[in-house]
Amino acid sequence: MKIVNQETKDFSIKSLESTFNKLSNAYKSMTEKGSNTTLVRKRKNAVKVGLDSLNGTWYGKDFSYDEDTTLTSKEVLQGLIPSIEKQIAKAKEGSSQKTLNERRLIALKLAIESLDKHLK
Repeated sequence: MKIVNQETKDFSIKSLESTFNKLSNAYKSMTEKGSNTTLVRKRKNAVKVGLDSLNGTWYGKDFSYDEDTTLTSKEVLQGLIPSIEKQIAKAKEGSSQKTLNERRLIALKLAIESLDKHLK
């Protein structure tokens, strides 16, 4: 995995934690309403695995997921990238939304790279 500076590590971890919290809240809300939660649950779980992978790679924390879970998470995270790239393209230059999504994109790409490392 390429060398990443501390600032990028920090905002990547924070970005994935924020994304996980948003997906957890959406999952809870949708469950209460009786909505179909399959997609949100898959994304929430994938972000958690990606976050754990980065923490394992960068900080030596435990990463104890099996190959199937790791591979599935990697695929789900890869599926999120096109929509985030579209959001970045639509956002106004210098806006907080653009910055947030740029950081989220970097975090997802690093998580995918880290998951890939765990698969080898």
